[in-house]
Amino acid sequence: MLAFILRDAEKLLCALLFLVMTAVGFANVVVRYATNYSLASSEELLTNGFLLLTVLGAAIAARHGQHLAVTALVDALPRALRVPVFLLSVALSVLLLVLSAWFAWQALLTLYGNGLKSYALGIPAWYYQAAVPFAFLLIVLRFLQHSAEELRQMRAAR
Repeated sequence: MLAFILRDAEKLLCALLFLVMTAVGFANVVVRYATNYSLASSEELLTNGFLLLTVLGAAIAARHGQHLAVTALVDALPRALRVPVFLLSVALSVLLLVLSAWFAWQALLTLYGNGLKSYALGIPAWYYQAAVPFAFLLIVLRFLQHSAEELRQMRAAR
């Protein structure tokens, strides 16, 4: 069970998040058509849910190698150069993701420090941002897992 959670945590989180977002959206539609009023908080919850869903979805894509990648250059290189160029691309990708996590963390600290409240629910705005830096680190982990598998395949093909 623990292995499943560690291997597929983001899939489970995405499924639960999407279920909650669907319920909130549906409730908003029902309330709007039944009363001519709207749940103001639904937009806030759905917008921030989409942000988290996007970042967790990127982790799923990275684990399965479905992230954006241009492999034409690596494929055109002689076999001896493919691994070093691949490793360089992995290092640059990880650097970009770690910097994204760091900037997301800085944004979280700023939101926490200034005490900004959300406009609809009046809760601290940093609540919505809290998972984003960790989600970027999850993308790094999943990207490295996939890259290790690809590297093994590249070395086996030699």
